[in-house]
Amino acid sequence: MLRSPFFYFIITLFLFSCEEKKIINPDTESIRKEALILRNKAIENFDKQNFNTAYYQFNKSKVLYEAIKDSANISYIHIMMADIQQTNGDYYGSKETVTEALPYIKKNKVYIANIKNMLGIADKELSLYDDAIYYYKLAANEHTDPHLKQISIQNIAAVYIQQKKYEKAIAVLEPLLISISDKTSKNKDYLKSKSIRIDNLGFAYFKNGMDEKGFRLMTEGLQIRVETNDTYGSIESYLHLADYYSKKDKQKSDENALLAYKVATKMNSVDERLEALQILVSNDNTSNTPKYTQKYFTLNDSIIKVRNNFKNKSAKIKYDAKKEKDENEKLRLEKAENQLSLQKAKYLRIVFVIVFIFLVILIAILIRYYKNKNKAIEFKSSYDTETRISKKIHDELANDVFQVIAFAESQPLATEYTKENLLQKLDDIYGRVRGISKENNKIETGKDFTKSIKEMLSAYNTVERNIIATNLESVNWEDVDDIKKITIGRVLQELMVNMKKHSKANLVVIKFESDQKSILINYTDNGVGCEKDKISKNGLQNMEHRIQTVKGTIEFETEPENGFKARIAIPI
Repeated sequence: MLRSPFFYFIITLFLFSCEEKKIINPDTESIRKEALILRNKAIENFDKQNFNTAYYQFNKSKVLYEAIKDSANISYIHIMMADIQQTNGDYYGSKETVTEALPYIKKNKVYIANIKNMLGIADKELSLYDDAIYYYKLAANEHTDPHLKQISIQNIAAVYIQQKKYEKAIAVLEPLLISISDKTSKNKDYLKSKSIRIDNLGFAYFKNGMDEKGFRLMTEGLQIRVETNDTYGSIESYLHLADYYSKKDKQKSDENALLAYKVATKMNSVDERLEALQILVSNDNTSNTPKYTQKYFTLNDSIIKVRNNFKNKSAKIKYDAKKEKDENEKLRLEKAENQLSLQKAKYLRIVFVIVFIFLVILIAILIRYYKNKNKAIEFKSSYDTETRISKKIHDELANDVFQVIAFAESQPLATEYTKENLLQKLDDIYGRVRGISKENNKIETGKDFTKSIKEMLSAYNTVERNIIATNLESVNWEDVDDIKKITIGRVLQELMVNMKKHSKANLVVIKFESDQKSILINYTDNGVGCEKDKISKNGLQNMEHRIQTVKGTIEFETEPENGFKARIAIPI
């Protein structure tokens, strides 16, 4: 049974129904243009029956349309590729190809109906007749155009003929023949459809025992095909008449079979050529039968080889296209990853620069802050020292000097007693001045540093008070800078002054220790101690300021009547 001539009309309808999508970007436009050029070339080669080239070009354009997600063109190209496969006898392959179009069709009833019709054609050629009828019925239900619906129904009748269910075929075709009105009878497409129905109905009548009625309709169908130049359709009419005459007039059967063979050869329709040769061999009416037999086997072997080659080529084309698509997708992903990596690297560089600038600014601010803070601490320390010296001079010397002046003015200096008394007072003031000077004199920072510290500490030794310094020489003072040595000297001096003034201690122990990172000084006395929150009032706050200038720490531990302790740590 021949494929409906309206099939190609439907494919053309698909072509013009493909809606162009809006251009999104220049890349999409470029891909669309390339795909369109390939698709049009494929159509040209299809019309010229260059099926291998057409199939390759359709597949290439399909891959491009998939890249821009053009569903209409993807669906159309799948259908065209499936049609090429059916023309070349690859019915299983055509079913697979046409099924691939379904996800792209969405709700387009025309597309769905024609895909179902193609599935019916494939199953009919594979002798899966029940499946073919199932798909033809689905196609008929999907079609909204009455003429296209009737085409699917007449295909069902063709399957019934293949199954030799002639009564069912007649029941389907008779109403269809009546449905063609006089108004449409001059329309070329309707005339072709009418000729198919008349010819098939006549063939069904003939096979069902109504020879005369059947012959009349088959002859009428052939006449319409000749008048409308339906050359391809005439092949089927000649084959039906050859079958009709095979039991009645073998010469006329051979004539019709040879006409079918001639037209099929011209139209390059191999299956119909084989069918015509089969009738000629079966008739065995002339001496040419062996020649027809040889032609049949040669042609059959050739077509099997050609179709197998096409199947292999089409499978390779699909495989190569999929491989290329996968590789392109891999390259695209790698490119996207590289671009993302570059963007990340660029972003990280920007972040790094921002963070670096921020850190530089922050460090500069912190350096300035701590520098100003240290200056403030140094200034406060110097100010406190000056204030303390000033207070000491005022408290301890000013009144005594005033009393000496008053004594000198009021007493006769000529007498020996007055003179000695005055000298004693002056000597006492001198001693006090020397003490203040000693407390604030220059700290030796050179090789005599330990000696000067010992001398300073020993100055506070008395009959009632014992000062003990241990491990002073164990410290590697050469690794300690001068500012830290001066700080240590001043702090020890201030501890001594504080002890002398407030502690009333009779035993003071100062222990020196060191490691690779710092110098540790532990001070302990057995004096009266004090409340911890009153330390600053006792003049020890100045020590904290001095220690802070060299990034050191000082901790005090004291309680009333429980002595006084200080722990000093200064980094080397």
